[in-house]
Amino acid sequence: MIKRLAACIREFRLQTILTPLFMCGEVGMEVLIPLLIADLIDNGIDAGNMDHILKTGVTLMVVCSASMLFGSLSGNFAAIASSGFAKNLRSDMYYRIQDYSFENIDKFSSASLVTRLTTDVTNVQNAFQMLIRIAVRSPIMFIFSLVMAFRIHRRLSLVFLCVIPVLAIGLYLIMTHAHPIFVRVFKTYDKLNGVVQENLRGIRVVKAYVREEFEEKKFKNVSESIYDDFTKAEKLIAFNSPLMQFSMYTCALLISWFGAQIVVNSTGSPSPELTTGSLTSLFTYSTQILSSLMMISMVFVMMTISRASANRIYEVLTEESTLTDPADPVYEVGSGDIEFQNVSFSYAGDKDKLCLSNVNLSIKSGETVGIIGSTGSSKSTLVQLVSRLYDVTEGAVLVGGIDVRKYDIKALRDQVAMVLQKNVLFSGTIKDNLRWGDENATDEDMKRVCVLACADEFISSFPDGYDTYIEQGGTNVSGGQKQRLCIARALLKKPKILILDDSTSAVDTRTDAMIRKAFAEEIPDTTKIIIAQRISSVENADKIIVMDGGRIAACGTHDQLLRESDIYRDVYESQTKGGEGNE
Repeated sequence: MIKRLAACIREFRLQTILTPLFMCGEVGMEVLIPLLIADLIDNGIDAGNMDHILKTGVTLMVVCSASMLFGSLSGNFAAIASSGFAKNLRSDMYYRIQDYSFENIDKFSSASLVTRLTTDVTNVQNAFQMLIRIAVRSPIMFIFSLVMAFRIHRRLSLVFLCVIPVLAIGLYLIMTHAHPIFVRVFKTYDKLNGVVQENLRGIRVVKAYVREEFEEKKFKNVSESIYDDFTKAEKLIAFNSPLMQFSMYTCALLISWFGAQIVVNSTGSPSPELTTGSLTSLFTYSTQILSSLMMISMVFVMMTISRASANRIYEVLTEESTLTDPADPVYEVGSGDIEFQNVSFSYAGDKDKLCLSNVNLSIKSGETVGIIGSTGSSKSTLVQLVSRLYDVTEGAVLVGGIDVRKYDIKALRDQVAMVLQKNVLFSGTIKDNLRWGDENATDEDMKRVCVLACADEFISSFPDGYDTYIEQGGTNVSGGQKQRLCIARALLKKPKILILDDSTSAVDTRTDAMIRKAFAEEIPDTTKIIIAQRISSVENADKIIVMDGGRIAACGTHDQLLRESDIYRDVYESQTKGGEGNE
């Protein structure tokens, strides 16, 4: 995992290397300061030597300035390196997600992916910055200060060796108990993100059914769960500070007690065992040693928090798409012929939970095929297999006489245009959205497909025409306008197969009829599959497929199905009684 995440440092390697180097320089200067202070006290102040005081004072100023310079440079490079590392992590995750199949995204959920791209990356960024700064500074400071303390007085420095094991055991116990809680917290973050995302997407439904209180309660429950877990974890980590304070004060007390006795007993000796300046330095080194341990404990805390985040990021970066190109892919789709051969499919990959069962179907190039059925009869699932948004669990789907799994995915999807059930427009002008179908399309090409989709009439009524700005999700256009723009976008691809998944549900029957008429006249060679709820949308199709419970219940023309299919006849009668069939 570490190797994979470290690969994201890339162009920020120099800053990553310079940060600990300058940090070492800062530590070196700070370790010298207590020695210079001891020399200033013993050979300057106590001896009354003003020249030595001035000389040592200037040296102290130079050393302190150098320490500040090294520290500033280290902090600057650490900020650049950590921010760049986070940028690369997000970039790599984002591009990785673009290669995911629908099955991969279903596995993680969109809410979880958003949390991993935001909160988890921020946690890892903070941990990385501490790793190249504090995690370098603290051990070096600890070792250097301990060595200098032993140089000053060996027996007195044994105090540190008594306190350090107690501190280390305490920190270990805190970290091992806190880590599982943080792992649970980040999973709950996914739920929180999912609740917010669901609420924002369905805000109109929430308000229409006056369910604000219910949604607020859902959010509150998840939020309180995060609060409870974080409180438990922070209570454990809170023991870190008193433990550290206890260790520091214990060391200070013992050094003061034993050090004072040694200084008093050495007074008047020609070569004292411990001088006042040395004792002062020892206090400084004790502070540096224990502060280093405190910093190390903070690093451990941050690593504990970020470890769970790092694992979640690693999962995204190493997840392999369930849809891959074959070793020797086919790049040319010969025709719009489609054939389903004993096709069965399950979203979970479980043969006992099939959405489609033993589907056999043949569609000739240029045919118009209607698909009708009740909600949940797997109409959308059936057509998603054609463009290989999912792979079949059993059997095979052939396009142009070749199994779709043998095609290059991009080449296949360039020839199979889908207008999905959930119409999505992106922020940008109408032209920007249309050019998703063909980025090199001319204004004439765009106008032609918009005329086919009956979208030109309302686009022309806008003051800015085709340069009209569309808000994110197409919130500033109606549902019917959004559907017609999506159909035009699909037509711009000039596909061999066009799939409309309930894509005219928001348009009136007159406009629906005009769109179908335009298809028949302008793109007769394109295979057209139309999923619809209205009989009027498919009654003129070359063949109509009736889906029921994941199976093909009946197949034939409108007249044939009225005679032979009870399901089709019931739907037709229910709609014509309401007057729709006469419009």
